[in-house]
Amino acid sequence: MSLTGAKITAIGSYVPVRRLTNSDLEQMVETNDEWIVQRTGIRERRISREDEYTSDLCVSAAQDLLKRYGKSAGDVDMVIVATSTPDFSFPSVASIIQHRLGIPLTAGAVDMSAACAGFVYALHTAHAYVASGLHRKVLVLGADALSKITDYTDRSTCILFGDGAGAVLVESGEQEDNFLGFHLGSDGGGAHHVYRTGLSHKVNGIELMNSGKLVQNGREVFRWAVRTVPQGIQQVLKNAGAELAQVDWLIPHSANLRMIEPICERLDYPLEQALYSLEYFGNTSAASIPLALDLGVREGKVLNGQQILLYGFGAGLAHAGQLLKLALDPQVGLPAQL
Repeated sequence: MSLTGAKITAIGSYVPVRRLTNSDLEQMVETNDEWIVQRTGIRERRISREDEYTSDLCVSAAQDLLKRYGKSAGDVDMVIVATSTPDFSFPSVASIIQHRLGIPLTAGAVDMSAACAGFVYALHTAHAYVASGLHRKVLVLGADALSKITDYTDRSTCILFGDGAGAVLVESGEQEDNFLGFHLGSDGGGAHHVYRTGLSHKVNGIELMNSGKLVQNGREVFRWAVRTVPQGIQQVLKNAGAELAQVDWLIPHSANLRMIEPICERLDYPLEQALYSLEYFGNTSAASIPLALDLGVREGKVLNGQQILLYGFGAGLAHAGQLLKLALDPQVGLPAQL
């Protein structure tokens, strides 16, 4: 087994049609547009149809990728889906979309669960597969349908979350490896700060609210993220032998703009060079980073040759960072409207 280069060659994304605005939420809970924007930076979020699930979001994002870059699903040899809202406990979302996209029966298919850090974990795994020579073309998706597990009577959470999906292809390339450095971490002692109960409703000896809906202690998550993420970003750079000044774009998980601001402040990194997808899509968990990356590509901000630092963080409490040099193939078709 020989080591080879790996790069992201194509990207696609999808969000549902329905918009849930701050004005809409004013009719549902005690809140208002000014309060939401001031505290989160969010103006809208997209909500999936009753019969639209994570696998549907993934298929649409992958189809956008295939059309824009003239790629074929016929030679994909691994599918990795990062999600916390699979259609079923099993079968996996990855297996469902393997069939729907016509990906060969010989391809691997697996879901990964790392919540808002999931896409970066999935990307890290895809890089390992391709750089090691075990696979040549891995389809990586980050997708969540959080509206289906959101309590719309809880104003502390329902103002945050939306639905969406992003997809990238990781392929073998030249000897140069465009994955420059990474850092991973987890603090399971804080698992009770963000959760959705399942077979169990107790973690680390702590009894949880057994509602089946997403529950979050926003204050504690904020404190953890603002402390942990800047340290993690510095570790990514150290592992890559790079400096923060070399990073053209920082793409943190789009949890809350008021969380991104102090992260950038602690790093002394310009906020205007941080890309996020939360303003019109809300917090889409595993989809937030690929959505923000694709928005940057669509708007002509993110260009080949630039260095991009992705950092996901959330439930677990898990976090993951990856420094990349972008090397997308030329687009042959127009992206779908978001």
